Amino acid sequence: MSWRGARSAGRGAARAGVDGVLDVLHPVLVLCRGVRCLTVRGRAWWDRTPRERRGPALFVAAACGALVWVLPFGPVLAALGLLAAAGWYGREGATRPAARTGPSVEECARLRALYEALVPYFAPAEDPHHEPLYVPGGAWERVFEEFAFRDGRISDLLLSYPAAFLDGEPEERLRVERVLAAKTGRGREYRFSWDMEGNRLEMAALAPLPCGVLARPFVTAPGETVLGFTDGYEVRRTVPVHFLGAAAPLDVPPVVWRTGHRATEPHLLAVGTPGAGTSSLLRSLALQALHRGEVLFVDGDGGGEFSCFAARHGVLGVESTLPGALSALEWAARETERRLLVTSRARQRGEPVPEEVRQPLWIVLDRPAALSHLADAEERIDPQQLLRVPLRHGRAAGVTVVVAEQFEDLDMLTDTVLAHARARVVLGSVSPGQAGAVLGEAPQTGPGAHVARGRGFARLGQGPVLRLQVPATPDPLDETVGEPERLAVGQLLPASVHEPSTGEGAAATAFRVAPPREGQAT
Repeated sequence: MSWRGARSAGRGAARAGVDGVLDVLHPVLVLCRGVRCLTVRGRAWWDRTPRERRGPALFVAAACGALVWVLPFGPVLAALGLLAAAGWYGREGATRPAARTGPSVEECARLRALYEALVPYFAPAEDPHHEPLYVPGGAWERVFEEFAFRDGRISDLLLSYPAAFLDGEPEERLRVERVLAAKTGRGREYRFSWDMEGNRLEMAALAPLPCGVLARPFVTAPGETVLGFTDGYEVRRTVPVHFLGAAAPLDVPPVVWRTGHRATEPHLLAVGTPGAGTSSLLRSLALQALHRGEVLFVDGDGGGEFSCFAARHGVLGVESTLPGALSALEWAARETERRLLVTSRARQRGEPVPEEVRQPLWIVLDRPAALSHLADAEERIDPQQLLRVPLRHGRAAGVTVVVAEQFEDLDMLTDTVLAHARARVVLGSVSPGQAGAVLGEAPQTGPGAHVARGRGFARLGQGPVLRLQVPATPDPLDETVGEPERLAVGQLLPASVHEPSTGEGAAATAFRVAPPREGQAT
């Protein structure tokens, strides 16, 4: 018994001695763990760095070391910083790697299928390399550098491709983008970023654009009009907007279209499928234009989409018949010429341009193909021919032309409209090829089969193709639309000409939700 007691006492003394030594050497152990962690991280960074960039990285590191050496107390401060970093990374729990689980069996199968689908596009016919990146049955781990899944589908992907791939050809890039969009999940929109210098392609599945944006006076400068809202990839500016059911406004990136004397794209063409929201876009633009100018409406199909604007301050007319449309467009052409003449005379005399000439004039023309068909049947002048003067000289005269048409009648638009309306909007569920025929550049992917009203793309001149969601601007006289949306539009309408214009209050009280009446459009 005495022998066992002595043995237990010896074990306890040894354990206490080890604990004491560990307590004394704890700072040293922490620093050793931190140095080991920093070494592992540095080695991993070195392995990820391409070979062509390792030399410049070493040069920068050597230059920084020499600069620290010549600075007063530089080596001492560098040593203290290294000790602090080692202590931070060596603390308890810092060196424990995050629990990382590799892709599941189903995810590996998806990545394998995607790799095999890309082999015919990235595998050249005669590859001189002994181990090409893309071969049937090859290892997808070599080319898929980063990937992420969301809801069981690939949401983010970074892949490398051979340098022999013709990434400078738009057709070749479009083929690969279509394969990636089809294999990673249809019904979503994607963003592709080609790094032609590093032979890498990054794909990201985009979140849907926010719907339910109510019509409100947006915060813009004079000459700026909000077409809709997009994501934050191409647009860094934001404006506060009100969402249906939200208590407070949220900041959303807008698609801003600039008009006026200094605008590069003073006229707009909107093309969409039936029910896609082109008339809603025109109403949204008209409500914004009426804050600072006058608007003339020409409703080509006579559906009464703009009857809520009839007999209101700032609205010059709402024409829905062929004789009325011809008379209105003839007046618009003469008004453009008059504005040009008055502006020229004022500048020749060195006087400021009169206010009534500087006030913007908007011509909103919906479905001109229907009017052109009627004019051809009655052997009268095509209404689109009367747009030549406003389109060609509208920027100098302060006249903006907005034309909306459907895809099936796109071939009936005249060359003058297509040449001068360089701000383009496409709405509805269309293919990238259809959208590219209007925008001049095909979007990387098209919207799904079922998209919200007012969803599409926009391109201003030679700028990038932007995703677009038009604000909810329904006809306030349409009883099939929700009451909040109708009231939001009605509060923005100017006061009726039968009531005195007393400012914003009159605009808010002049609207009454009521069914449309016969002959209300003028």
